[in-house]
Amino acid sequence: MMEQVVFWHWFVLGLILLIFEFFAPGAFFLWIGLAAGATGILLWIMPDLDWQYQLMWFAAFSIVSIFAWVKIGRRTLKETDHPTLNQRGQQYVGRVFTLEEPIVNGDGKIAVDDSTWKIVGEDCQAGTKVKVSGVRGVILEVEHE
Repeated sequence: MMEQVVFWHWFVLGLILLIFEFFAPGAFFLWIGLAAGATGILLWIMPDLDWQYQLMWFAAFSIVSIFAWVKIGRRTLKETDHPTLNQRGQQYVGRVFTLEEPIVNGDGKIAVDDSTWKIVGEDCQAGTKVKVSGVRGVILEVEHE
């Protein structure tokens, strides 16, 4: 069956991987998809290439493309003046809030801007000022101010 692989099979595989990248972005499937496309081009140029060599070239193109991304692509990423832009919880670290409800058994809630966040910290009464000291997933860690 592998003897029947032609160049357009690799192009289809590359397209499928690029579609995966669209639905699960992370810049991994992109490079593997490009490697599949490069293997398709190689097979188009050399149509008698055995399937074992096709897989070898696909693996080599994949490794080279991923290392190229790591070495070259990541170097071009720029530092931002808003490092917590997409990390909403991190934006609240250091802010002080007044509890509307008490913290009981280490758990509570606070109103932050237009939402309510679950908090963990030492038990305290409503009206106490607390400072956000950290974030655990979607839970804010607080301490007495």
